[in-house]
Amino acid sequence: MARTTAVVQGFLRVGVVGPFLRWRDHLEVTGAHHIPRSGPVVLVANHQAVVDSFLVAIAARRTVVFLAKAEYFTETGLRGRLKQAFFSSVGQIPVDRDGGDAAASALSTAIGVVRSGRAWAVHPEGSRVTGRRVHRGRTGAMRVAIETGAPVVPIALIGTADGRRVWSRRRVTVRVCEPVDTTSMSPSDARTATDLVMRRIADAAGWPYVDEYTPRRSSTRPSPGGRSAA
Repeated sequence: MARTTAVVQGFLRVGVVGPFLRWRDHLEVTGAHHIPRSGPVVLVANHQAVVDSFLVAIAARRTVVFLAKAEYFTETGLRGRLKQAFFSSVGQIPVDRDGGDAAASALSTAIGVVRSGRAWAVHPEGSRVTGRRVHRGRTGAMRVAIETGAPVVPIALIGTADGRRVWSRRRVTVRVCEPVDTTSMSPSDARTATDLVMRRIADAAGWPYVDEYTPRRSSTRPSPGGRSAA
């Protein structure tokens, strides 16, 4: 499956989604050299649009794993089988986010991904943020990084929420920051380290940092996107 995921992601990145986004978004990626081309790494980005995950994968230039709601894999019928095949082929791993052990399940899965030497990407804000600002992040990404000793690479996504139609032209910038070394951190450092990473993303974007969690999308409108870890 890992080989299939690499082939499919590479095809989408180079042959389909990547060229389209570069054309539509006048896409500019800076600092991509900060993302190691191999080995364990945790990629952390702000979240404003469904397309954000694709942009992280483009900037990474390698196979990236995301966690996805288990519901994406349980739909029945032909449509359900096609969705399951697609999400599996692009590196999405199903995680049951309902119930009391949902966060533990997600983190356990992510730890396994990183320990196997792969790149795991996450949006710690969880739900998509409206407006040009960066919100407080949940600590799951740092907890996984500290547990595995993997570096954390902050990524600022700028302009992804601009434009209201699929074909709307916009200017999107992906700024990849220097990695954060976690090898000397302990689990008790997760909160402070998460705040540091999110503030670094805000600084790279040139946006204000809001020291509050993103309001749940259910309080405004439903969202099919946005992923978080604990």
